[in-house]
This record gives sequence, C-alpha cells and structure tokens, in this order.
Amino acid sequence: MPKKSALGRGLGALIEGVEKEVLEKKVEANSDISVDSIEANPFQPRSTFDEQALEELAMSIRKLGVVQPLTVRENGSGKYQLIAGERRLRAARLAGLTHVPAFIRTADDQAMLELALVENIQREDLDAVEVAISFQRLIEECKLTQEQLSDRVGKQRSTVANYLRLLRLPAEIQLGIRKKQLMMGHARTLINIEDPKKQINLYYQIIDGELSVRQAEELVRHMQTDKTKDQDKIEKKKRINDDFSQLSDHLHQIFSTKVNFRINENGKGKIVFQFDNQEEMERILGVFDRLNS
Repeated sequence: MPKKSALGRGLGALIEGVEKEVLEKKVEANSDISVDSIEANPFQPRSTFDEQALEELAMSIRKLGVVQPLTVRENGSGKYQLIAGERRLRAARLAGLTHVPAFIRTADDQAMLELALVENIQREDLDAVEVAISFQRLIEECKLTQEQLSDRVGKQRSTVANYLRLLRLPAEIQLGIRKKQLMMGHARTLINIEDPKKQINLYYQIIDGELSVRQAEELVRHMQTDKTKDQDKIEKKKRINDDFSQLSDHLHQIFSTKVNFRINENGKGKIVFQFDNQEEMERILGVFDRLNS
C-alpha cells in the first residue's frame, strides 16, 4: 500500500510529540525581531545556497516583505537561534531588512535538529546528497530506524534507502551530484555498480556524453551482461578442466610426468606432456610405444 505523503500535514504530523510539546508553545508572529539578534542554526543540514536564487528571493522580499515568518527559539540575552527559514533570513539580509517576522518556539536540541532537517527535506530545498546526509543524521542522532524515518518524512522506505546509499558513492561522484551534474536517476544507476573505479569511469561517461538516465541505465545493463557472460565462460572452462583433473592424475602415474589438459569453453583443447630434456621426451615416447605394442 503506497505510503501517504507527509506534505501539507504539518510538522506535528512529521515529528512525533512536536505538536503537543513544541507547537502549542509558539507565540504569534513577531514582526519586531532584529535580524542581528538571530543566530545561525547549528543543525542546519544545508551547506550551500544558490546565490542567484537568494537574490531573486531578496527582490521579492523588497517588494512584499517576508511573507512566511521564520521559526526561532530564545537563546538568552535577547538573542534567538534559527530553527527554520535560513534562506529567508539570508535573503532578508540581502534585501536590507533590519527586522523580520518570526514564530518563537520552545525546542530542545533534538527537536531543533528534527525541525530543521524535516523542514528542508519536505520543501525539497536540499540536493540529493544533502538529503542523504539529513536522513543519516536523523537516524544516528535521533536514534531512528529506516522504517521510523520513512514514516516521519512521508517517503517510501526504498526511497530512504536509495538516498542513504548515495553516501557510499565515491566523493568525486557525490560532488557531481551536489553540483547538479547528475540527476538522482543517474546516481541510482551508479549505485548498482559495485566497483568504485567502474562507478567513476561511468560517471565521466555520463558527464562527457551528456547521457540521459535511460542511456546510463542501458550502459550499465550492457556492462553487467558482459560481466555475466565472462563469468559464465570462466566457470564453464573451470568445470571442464576440473572434469579432466582425475584423468590427468592417472596419466601422471603412467608416464611419470605432469600431464595437463587445456580445454576451452567449446570442449576443444590439448593434452600437454611436460619434459625437461630430450632424454625425458624419449622416455615418454617409449611409454607410448609399450602401450601400443
């Protein structure tokens, strides 16, 4: 049964206990919080911000103001710590605002982390790697299982697992994802390759060839098919050679020398008698003569 989307359900529906313990303690939007009194959220999962997008938001704020209030918590001495809304805060500063509207909430560090992470995840403001890092932090720092995390963020467990697997990709590829050189579909394709060197090789093929996700998937299918064929050939050849090992031992006893069979996957091959010198060769030929007599 498809998992019901958590979008539009509110943070209380996403974070167990927040509705009762945190949201009930919010105050009305306060339009007189100084921008300079707001400190950064140490749990902010996003590390990069698109400068052009920030400038566009700043232009909108100059005209319309900050439409959606920020969310902060009191930090003592008249200071506030940002819970959610860092893009709006940065854009407000660019727009030259000295004060911004904000909701003041009571939240401990874990609630701060969950609020910041889930707010960004639900708004899809993070790139795929940052989402993966956010998921990993929720699991590790908030002691959640993948199933619990899936319920919290309203995504299929398989989707959560795919994001987490991105963190196993080479750093070079993760950087490409963060720079939006690769789509999530490309990344999922690369995940299916076990060898990191082959992952990086395919990564550059995708970049240089500007391959679509479908083209990348087709390339991986060919790679895996060729690999399977090669493995099948090796296994078949090994089975054939193993079948002749007993006969090789028997001939060794008769000729007192090592006898090898070289068989290909089609069953064709050679019987090789080893000798160290001409006298050894003549001795082996003498055994053949005695067997024929």
